[in-house]
Amino acid sequence: MKVIGLAGEAGCGKSAVGRLLGEREGVTWIDLDPLAWQCYRPNSKTYRQLVSRFGRMILAADAEIDRSKLAQIVFSDSKALADLNAIVHPALNEKLRAVIGEEETKGTQLLFFEGALLGLSPHVDYSLFDAILWLVASRETRAKRLRTAGRAQHLQRHLTSPKEGQTIEINAEGSVERTAQLVLETIQHLPPSG
Repeated sequence: MKVIGLAGEAGCGKSAVGRLLGEREGVTWIDLDPLAWQCYRPNSKTYRQLVSRFGRMILAADAEIDRSKLAQIVFSDSKALADLNAIVHPALNEKLRAVIGEEETKGTQLLFFEGALLGLSPHVDYSLFDAILWLVASRETRAKRLRTAGRAQHLQRHLTSPKEGQTIEINAEGSVERTAQLVLETIQHLPPSG
């Protein structure tokens, strides 16, 4: 089984490409955001660390972490975002290992994890991946896609580019189908897993 990360800035097509590829037999696509949110469950170690770092103001009335309140804090403060990633990503690594094991047992041939910060976070265990593919599209293309999806506000979040050699760039300017084809062609040229 090959384990591939799909990453890139908002509007580059990660989700659309992942969903399309996930329709193929033997292929599974998983959005990392919901997987990471599972780490926030009340009374978990990660939950306690987040409340300790960001305060009780990030909690909703039901004592769950309010992701929108947390997002308001971290997306306006790079130190806060780095702290969030340092808390959540190590816990996420454990979930990744579990999911990879489950998918191997099912006979999955190609497992895609989609996450904007793959290739950027120093806290992700990259040894779990055969490759991280960084989808690249112009700001104009990304803006158009985000407007169409009703998510224009996400264009303002700028991710720094990954370090050279850490990811493989994929031109995502074309259609979802074309980008998915480029992703598959790139994977075919990867060395065998092992």
